[in-house]
Amino acid sequence: MKKITLLTLVFAVFSFNGLAQQSLTQDFNRFSLDLGLGVAKASSPVTEGIPFDTEFQDLAFEAGARYMFNDKFGFKVSGLYFESTNTGDPAFDVDTQFIRANLEGVANLGNLLGFREFTQRFNLLFHAGAGMTHLSLPDNAVLANESETLLNFMGGITPQIKLSERFSFNLDLSVIGNLGQDLTIDGRPNDQTRNFDGMLVTATAGLSIYLGKHEKHADWVDNSPKKLFGDRVSELEEQIAKLERDLQDTDKDGVADYLDREPNTTSGVAVNTKGESIDRNNNGIPDELESSLEKMYVTKEYASETYFAGGVEGVKPDANDELINVYFRFDSTQPEYYSLDAINQIVKYMRAHPEAEAVLTGYADQIGDTEYNNTLSENRAKKVYDIVIASGIDESRLSYRGGGVDDSVDENSKEARQIVRRVSFELR
Repeated sequence: MKKITLLTLVFAVFSFNGLAQQSLTQDFNRFSLDLGLGVAKASSPVTEGIPFDTEFQDLAFEAGARYMFNDKFGFKVSGLYFESTNTGDPAFDVDTQFIRANLEGVANLGNLLGFREFTQRFNLLFHAGAGMTHLSLPDNAVLANESETLLNFMGGITPQIKLSERFSFNLDLSVIGNLGQDLTIDGRPNDQTRNFDGMLVTATAGLSIYLGKHEKHADWVDNSPKKLFGDRVSELEEQIAKLERDLQDTDKDGVADYLDREPNTTSGVAVNTKGESIDRNNNGIPDELESSLEKMYVTKEYASETYFAGGVEGVKPDANDELINVYFRFDSTQPEYYSLDAINQIVKYMRAHPEAEAVLTGYADQIGDTEYNNTLSENRAKKVYDIVIASGIDESRLSYRGGGVDDSVDENSKEARQIVRRVSFELR
């Protein structure tokens, strides 16, 4: 009874430790099917005086279903079948059948002992538990057709070699002890008295088949300190990289990108705490630029008095006086969105006057290399030229050129430089 209590306690400890550590595990597959084929040896009890000498030659079939609570502990339900053959004397040949079914606790010794620090291919499992053994005698036994079902305890060790994330090759060596066995393995009454009345030893080889949606099974999860430390370092590096990305200020307005609702604010324009350019009258033009643009850009009031009141006739003089311009950001050939109305005025005028022609001249500010700015000014003119053509004006009526650097404003004023980054029109 003490041995029964002790083995029951061992199984309970396996289960408790597994449940206690479950919250600490990673995502991995927990179920597996363990199949084996090998040999078995029933060593006792035998009748005194009967030459019954079994060897490791009895074919044994073993199968089990295993569940791991975490990468270290689990349990399995297993079964075994074999027939014990007398090799001592054919005259006493009795093929006794053994069937066992067990519930076992499983310990992953590979992870408990830190195998993952030096190998990813070899592992070692220990299993122990209790169950039932059914023993039946054949027709030629002294007690023909007798059978009995016994309580057993067992323990074993299982080396594993990983073949893939879904399969591993295993070897298993197990010892089973039956309690209260009344029949000998040679088919006679048992008159021996032992703590374990029947002893069996099995050795099998087979496959562990891993089931589940995750990449790895608990048998092969690497929770070594080296691996966990490396994973934590990688996690911290990614967090730092994310912080660096979030704290970038692409448009240089003083508001980090992750807080910036307007990440493409015009350079040098004042913004609020959300990174939005200040536009109190909601006309789509930052207030800081508006006063400067009023000198060169057609206002709503002026348009209502000339362009909208007098049709398109006011466009030509305004364009030739450089009051109609297309503006650009620093080092860019993409027109500011508010400049599209200037292009629209030129297109409407040329549609109303089929004989009209236009020369487009691009300019750059003083910042940067002169040769580079000459090319940039021409590319700006070409960009507007392409937009006008795409709006339906024949290219034969248009030409473009680069005007180079416009140094008519203070080089140190960001707002003033915004004004000279433009394309102007000359209508003929």
